[in-house]
Amino acid sequence: MEPVPHANPNLRRAPVQQRSAERLARILDACAGLLDETGYEQLSTRDVALRAEVPIGSVYRFFSNKRALVDALALRNLDSYAERITARLAVIPADDWRAAIDAVLDEYLAMKRTVPGFALVDFGPPSLIEGPADDANRRLAGRLADLLAGHLGRPAGPDLLRAVLVSVQAADALLQLAFRIDPSGDPAIVAETRTLVRAYLAQILD
Repeated sequence: MEPVPHANPNLRRAPVQQRSAERLARILDACAGLLDETGYEQLSTRDVALRAEVPIGSVYRFFSNKRALVDALALRNLDSYAERITARLAVIPADDWRAAIDAVLDEYLAMKRTVPGFALVDFGPPSLIEGPADDANRRLAGRLADLLAGHLGRPAGPDLLRAVLVSVQAADALLQLAFRIDPSGDPAIVAETRTLVRAYLAQILD
């Protein structure tokens, strides 16, 4: 099952030419790197432009403000995560749902530890941003439910979606704790998270 990239609603203008797409990628890469270095509060569109080596007008051509920029990075992360999960699932037997769930968790941990900006902005804006925000966990659960349904040969119905959403919400809280305790993710909390999610999903996937 191939992941389908989702349209990015944060873009003022979608890139049409390859050169424009490459410029957008550089802007998002610069944003991710600066998030690791300065955090969200100190992030500025001017610094992003300097890091990306593009005119400030190029940033505003795509984004109205830094919130839209960070939201776009979060959606790019989600698309990348879905692609990586798809690659992992391709070598896992369709009847081994536990291995599939392990792949979902392991890839998240890998991205959390290695992908620039991901520690602060994974699939949604930082929690410190005020105002209404997209429900990142609900969006993530929808993508994961579709991927798992396709891999396991099950219908992507409301029961599966609800179970995945509950699992995502629980894992999110526990992994936030794990990474507060240890910058690399406390191994004991990560293990407990895996046990909890497996035990809960067994009710619907066994």
